[in-house]
Amino acid sequence: MRPWNKDKVKKEFDELLLEVRRVTRVTTGGRKMSFRATVLVGNKKGKIWIGVSKWPDVSAAVSKASREAYKAMFIVPITGNQTVPYPTTTKYKACMIKLLPATAGTGLKAWSSVRAVLELAWFENVLSKIMWSNNKLNNAMASIKALSSYKHADHFNKRVVEKVKREDTVEKEEGTKEVATVVKEIQAKQVAVEETKKPVEKKTPTKPAAKPAK
Repeated sequence: MRPWNKDKVKKEFDELLLEVRRVTRVTTGGRKMSFRATVLVGNKKGKIWIGVSKWPDVSAAVSKASREAYKAMFIVPITGNQTVPYPTTTKYKACMIKLLPATAGTGLKAWSSVRAVLELAWFENVLSKIMWSNNKLNNAMASIKALSSYKHADHFNKRVVEKVKREDTVEKEEGTKEVATVVKEIQAKQVAVEETKKPVEKKTPTKPAAKPAK
């Protein structure tokens, strides 16, 4: 039995560590220090979410934040040009995010954590603007809140799901295309051989009808 190699397994979701910040909490016994990790998880096919967790150890905080992000995945609305359906402005705490649709070939005009959210969510042409604050966590939460607040998002989500299913079926058909053609050729040859083996029916000549005597 071959050993299982973790590196060869293709992961469906991509994880991005936005920031790790040291935070302190004042208690009766003194100050308690911990680390706050912010992890963004997406599959670049329409699913995305963000996870935030605190823990005394950095690695444990990162792993816990990624687990929290996997629990609350949602599908973002994406149009045919890989952009947002219509302009929207969303406020989250001290941050305000403005997202605008763009034509094909424009690219992502965004920066900071907003760009990371849009890239992992499968957007390619979006105009954005950040106002009031440069906090990475608040900007990421504001952008996710803006994407989840679109009305009639079910219509765009169905288009994304259908496109992903279509791509998966095309990949599967490409793998079985050669086998299917070979089977069809074999079946056609078998039908041709069976037709040649069939006995040919001999037609007996028919006698002309006798003419009536005069």
